[in-house]
Amino acid sequence: MQYRTLGRTGVQVSTLVLGAMNFGKIGNTTQADATAIVDAALEAGINMIDTADMYGAGGSEEMVGKAIAGRRDDIVLATKATMPMGEERNHRGSSRRWLFTALDDSLRRLGVDHVDLFQIHRWDPLTSDEETLSALTDLQRAGKIRSFGSSTFPAYRIVQARWAARDNHIPGYATEQPSYSILQRGIEAHVLPVTQEYGMGVLAWSPLASGWLSGAVRAGQEITTSRSTILPERFDLTNASNRARLDAVEQLVKVADEAGLTLIQLALGFVTAHPAVTSAIIGPRTLDHLRSQVAAADTVLTADVLDAIDTIVAPGTDLAPQEKFDTPPALLDSSLRRRAGGTR
Repeated sequence: MQYRTLGRTGVQVSTLVLGAMNFGKIGNTTQADATAIVDAALEAGINMIDTADMYGAGGSEEMVGKAIAGRRDDIVLATKATMPMGEERNHRGSSRRWLFTALDDSLRRLGVDHVDLFQIHRWDPLTSDEETLSALTDLQRAGKIRSFGSSTFPAYRIVQARWAARDNHIPGYATEQPSYSILQRGIEAHVLPVTQEYGMGVLAWSPLASGWLSGAVRAGQEITTSRSTILPERFDLTNASNRARLDAVEQLVKVADEAGLTLIQLALGFVTAHPAVTSAIIGPRTLDHLRSQVAAADTVLTADVLDAIDTIVAPGTDLAPQEKFDTPPALLDSSLRRRAGGTR
């Protein structure tokens, strides 16, 4: 396992991070499953675990808490808040009111008195950057969090938050957690240059592109992955972007074979090769999944392999742009691109 410094925090983290989204209801994993995965991940050298309050409506955090009991000090522990936690309208977002409550709830579920990284799961357009960053700073000063970061923020929002921190003389986000894979490279054009400029740590989620790069999705085979059952539209081959992904996968398999690698090793090695990326977050549902992914821990792709990948999916390209989570709202809602009453 390799280790890198997480942005400017001084904390050393493994280049593969254990993501716990599949613990509990989402991945249909039991506590015994989760504990076994955590045990094996730590044994392999992974020292960071990432979860969120909304994963399984708190169930993931509870499972992580039980799995790490008695060895918390050896783990860099991260969680997130902002996504809805129930129907109550104020049990979501990044207001001071909710972040204070959400963090206390997370600490209780995790069975700890602090987390090492507390992340804003999505940008909240209803709350000012000053409000959010001020609340996070106070939680940091209270000792409940060591650092704080953003997740899936558009580049311009990362910049806006940095300016708000500067203007109010408070810390800014130390990390960003974007979606990044061979098939979804859009952040290379905007987000990663910004995180590099600000010295932020980057924890890339979905490096296997929701299973497309796991080796389980191939031409001529029925797609039966867990994610395809939950989100069938993302694997519907009548969709042009999905056909483009399948074509890319078939070409990538050949590149991996010629390099003596599995497709998983190729995919994870690609993500961790980018100089702006600190770590790739893996989200295994089973021990077999974990083992196949940990096998990529020491993968270093050669220049010719990276060049071959660039010819298949061009730098800065998203093969499935409709699945992006950091698209500016005006691109999705036409009313935000038009003045009220039309033009004269």
